[in-house]
Amino acid sequence: MSTFYSKDHEWVLVEGSAGIVGITSYAAHQLGDITFVELPKKGKIVKQFEALCSIESVKAASDIYCPLSGKVLETNAALDTEPQVINTDAQGEGWIAKLELANPSETSNLMDEAAYRSYLKTLE
Repeated sequence: MSTFYSKDHEWVLVEGSAGIVGITSYAAHQLGDITFVELPKKGKIVKQFEALCSIESVKAASDIYCPLSGKVLETNAALDTEPQVINTDAQGEGWIAKLELANPSETSNLMDEAAYRSYLKTLE
């Protein structure tokens, strides 16, 4: 299992040909209090860096981009009633979708955790 990050602050935990997608704690903090998550439809086919879903917060509405291409197998139904869990546990219970990955080698277009931490320092 490895976690990869996009410059748009999405993460994907890859295990074989499956991936779990969410937004980073940094993104959740930038958005502020999250009030609604429009989850993707099960079966949706998405390409790398295309919009997967959207999140609304007290500050803004934002598209969430899929870090890897694939097909949505499952969504986090808990976010329908408790979207704020993303604010408290963005990279755990606040996951958004589980994917069947179309091309796991696309991880080469993403950052590992060390590179993502370095990237965050450039934003300060």
